[in-house]
Amino acid sequence: MNQLVIANEVYRSRLLVGTGKYQNFDETAKALDASGAEIVTVAIRRVNLGQNANEPNLLDFLPKNRYKLLPNTAGCYSAEEAVRTLRLARELLDGHKLVKLEVLGDPNTLFPNVRETLKAAEILVAEGFDVMVYTSDDPIVAREFESMGCCAIMPLASLIGSGMGILNPWNLQLIIEQSKIPVLVDAGVGTASDAVVAMELGCDGVLTNSAIAMAKQPVLMAAAMKQAVEAGRAAYVAGRMPKRFYSAVPSSPSEGVISSGRL
Repeated sequence: MNQLVIANEVYRSRLLVGTGKYQNFDETAKALDASGAEIVTVAIRRVNLGQNANEPNLLDFLPKNRYKLLPNTAGCYSAEEAVRTLRLARELLDGHKLVKLEVLGDPNTLFPNVRETLKAAEILVAEGFDVMVYTSDDPIVAREFESMGCCAIMPLASLIGSGMGILNPWNLQLIIEQSKIPVLVDAGVGTASDAVVAMELGCDGVLTNSAIAMAKQPVLMAAAMKQAVEAGRAAYVAGRMPKRFYSAVPSSPSEGVISSGRL
């Protein structure tokens, strides 16, 4: 199976994991380890990466050089906020280019504000950032982000933190079929079976945070997500059997079976 390539970098794992909502940084580190993820997201506005000198620093709990950090703009509601946040991330992380852009529409649904996201993406791409963009599951909007130079499309499966799984697989498939850059499901994954479905549809990867961090046993759920993404990808590559309605097909060959008339 071919590897995941984002912004010309190759990754073995197709599972991306967030670092928020855990009980503490120690639990975060253990869950990340169990997930097998290579890319981990960090909310610059919510997680300390050194901008707050008197608080625990997440980077102190992560093995150096093991993870590719993906700064994100969680909590931003305008293009201006998002661009400013990622510029700060670049300073904190010594010129880091790979970022996840999300601009929210309202604090209730956390649905993306597509107009502001498009505006921010255009600025960030022009400034040399490699932009992975969280967006709605609109195929036309996805095409816009790709055409302006984003390196990955991250349509929602359902609302952030809802755990509702993939509510519109048809739109997701349209985005997958038209895209020449990676498509990764972001938001709404609630359990391992949701990740399997996303990968079987042909997604290049899955990003999840709440499903792991809010599980009763986060470390165990992280391991389950790892296996789910791998199984879903293998099933997609293998190619499922066609669905046949109202037409039973025996799993064993019927040729040569002795009929009752020959007894």
